[in-house]
Amino acid sequence: MDTMRDRFAPVVSRLLDEDPRVAVVLAEIGLAGFEEARHRHPDRVINVGIREQLLVGAGAGLALTGLRPVVHTFASFLVERPFEQVKLDLGHQDVGAVLVSASASFDWPSGGYTHMAPGDIALLDTLDGWTVHVPGHPDEAETLLRHAVAAGDDKVYVRLSVQSNTEALAVDGARFRTVREGRAGVVVAVGPMLDPVLAATEGLDVTVLYGTTVRPFDSAALRRATEAAGTDVVLVEPYLAGTSTAVANDALADLPHRVLGLGVGRRELRRYGQIEEHVAAHGLDAGSLRERIGGFLGATRVNA
Repeated sequence: MDTMRDRFAPVVSRLLDEDPRVAVVLAEIGLAGFEEARHRHPDRVINVGIREQLLVGAGAGLALTGLRPVVHTFASFLVERPFEQVKLDLGHQDVGAVLVSASASFDWPSGGYTHMAPGDIALLDTLDGWTVHVPGHPDEAETLLRHAVAAGDDKVYVRLSVQSNTEALAVDGARFRTVREGRAGVVVAVGPMLDPVLAATEGLDVTVLYGTTVRPFDSAALRRATEAAGTDVVLVEPYLAGTSTAVANDALADLPHRVLGLGVGRRELRRYGQIEEHVAAHGLDAGSLRERIGGFLGATRVNA
């Protein structure tokens, strides 16, 4: 199966053909995937070299001219390194762009911590007005990329990962989806965390919500789920643990509730290893999740 990033260049190349507003801004990374599109649209496929601050600034400049820029590189170089430009060139100037990242939290362990960005969405949370998509499958990535580019002049972040669920679900770029219903708590699985969450909660009497658009947070879906399942909530996110606990707390502010945020820990893992080893070290494998979710919810087995 191809990865989300494998899907990125072909999808956006077609959008370049279909929509004269679309432009692509790159900083070397990902350039090979746009070679053909660059020949067809030399004025709308722009490579700025290894200059990440300029990458975002150029995207903002294109947006000021009325174009819809799609800006791409690894997450650590797209959100963290040029954060001032994200804040000022896009936010302060109130122009939109589609930031599309790769490498996610630890997709390339041998690249070291410079190529990891578990705090990207937490950092974007300090800014106003961002839509954030976290697909869990290449098909979902394609759908959400199209949503993002078509979203007028909005500021949108699309977080691509090599980690993927086995099957794609229908996503609409807005709402959480109910995957399983129960009465002993709610578990929100974000993007590629759905498969391990479903394995971890197999046989437990819990509701599982699936989120691929996490900002704005679907507070209405969470509240509906708690009506039958109670107000104990576990968030399982493929980035910094606790990133969405504040918005979940806000969604349930008028109700007695408990929220547990699971995700990537703050402690840096200083050995390269493999993706699976990082998943296990952060407690995001199915066995660890079952222990942590079951312990927090005290969830009983269905028909126990």
